[in-house]
Amino acid sequence: MQRQEHQRGQSRRDFLRLGVGAAAASVAGWPACAEDRASAEPKSVAAVITVYFQNSHADVLLTKILEGWQHDGGPGPALKLASIYIDQYEGSEFGLELLKKHNIPIFDSIEKAVTVGGKSIPVDGVLSIGEHGNYPVNDLGQQLYPRKRFFEEITDAFRKYDKVVPVFNDKHISTIWEDAKWMYDRAVEMKVPFMSGSSLPVAYRSHQFDLPLGSDIESAVGMGYSGLDVYGFHALETYQAMVERRRNGEHGVKWVRCLEGRDVWRAVDDGWVATDVMDAVYDVIIKSQKNIREDDGAVLFQFEYTDGFRGAQFMLPSGGQTGVGVKLKDQKILSTGYEERVEPRYPHFAFLLKGIEAMIHSGRPTYPVERTLLTSGILDRALHSKFEKGRKLDTPELAIAYSPVAYPNAPHPDL
Repeated sequence: MQRQEHQRGQSRRDFLRLGVGAAAASVAGWPACAEDRASAEPKSVAAVITVYFQNSHADVLLTKILEGWQHDGGPGPALKLASIYIDQYEGSEFGLELLKKHNIPIFDSIEKAVTVGGKSIPVDGVLSIGEHGNYPVNDLGQQLYPRKRFFEEITDAFRKYDKVVPVFNDKHISTIWEDAKWMYDRAVEMKVPFMSGSSLPVAYRSHQFDLPLGSDIESAVGMGYSGLDVYGFHALETYQAMVERRRNGEHGVKWVRCLEGRDVWRAVDDGWVATDVMDAVYDVIIKSQKNIREDDGAVLFQFEYTDGFRGAQFMLPSGGQTGVGVKLKDQKILSTGYEERVEPRYPHFAFLLKGIEAMIHSGRPTYPVERTLLTSGILDRALHSKFEKGRKLDTPELAIAYSPVAYPNAPHPDL
């Protein structure tokens, strides 16, 4: 698959504004709810996207709505695509033909897509897919996708027509922290049910294990590969989806640093990284060499949570898979790799879409967007640290508290 990829913790009132608390309470009944939704009338969604080519994020999400989970005309989500806005027509020939086949109206503005060309908000939700396409890259290596612009224009339409509906924002909330925070704050202010994030936390895993909420996690190590921005986000999101389950929940991160070269292995030797967990993760992921210490291009995102828990996320040129390992008190190490299966039609996106479907039908986020706000912030600050040659950055803005949800990964819930 082509790869382009508030200051303090929020109050319970803010969680409930976004529906996060309600989502947490309902997850235990997920399978029954999934069956109910499977037999429900489809809900309508508008899509706001950058570009629509085969295997783009628009394809592996929207084509499942148009042509089923496996893109073969079979069963799909209880959703129907009502309208679309495409930011870049060049490169979207594949999508344009598919939309023509299904008689989906294409509008030349985001407001028109959200209103389906009318004077109201007739759709039940909006999917904002700001990934892929020809967009500039800044000095930090961040591709400047128009996610903030998309969300601003979507919510401007909500305000103009005095109605909000759930919004899913693909991948990072925004690559730029200040934009991500602005988007989150606007969602809270306008009481927009809001979800964002990676497909990998809900993907198939090479070694399946259940990590209960409130686990006594002693240490954790994550590993990722490919570009620091485009795939560093996936790596951090899978890492956070594990460590948020530690005892006393999540309260955010107090500092971030990006290490390169010899500084990576110096941090390992100084005891920052649990080497037994590091070795266990490297053992289970796909890689091109046997010894992690031979990876001269290794990068380490080093961060400390407000409760003192140590964050360790490697990005490895020798790696070919995202992985996470955790060590529980008085228990063996648990480690797994996240599988980006290609067939049938990138199924991890089907499981992501299932979570989106749940939000559109319930009107509540299926899992907390604060996780993605935090990971977006960690990555942005890590890239700033790298640009500043490994300077340690204090991050009071990342003191983001939230309650995690025990949401399943593939093959659950049943599609």
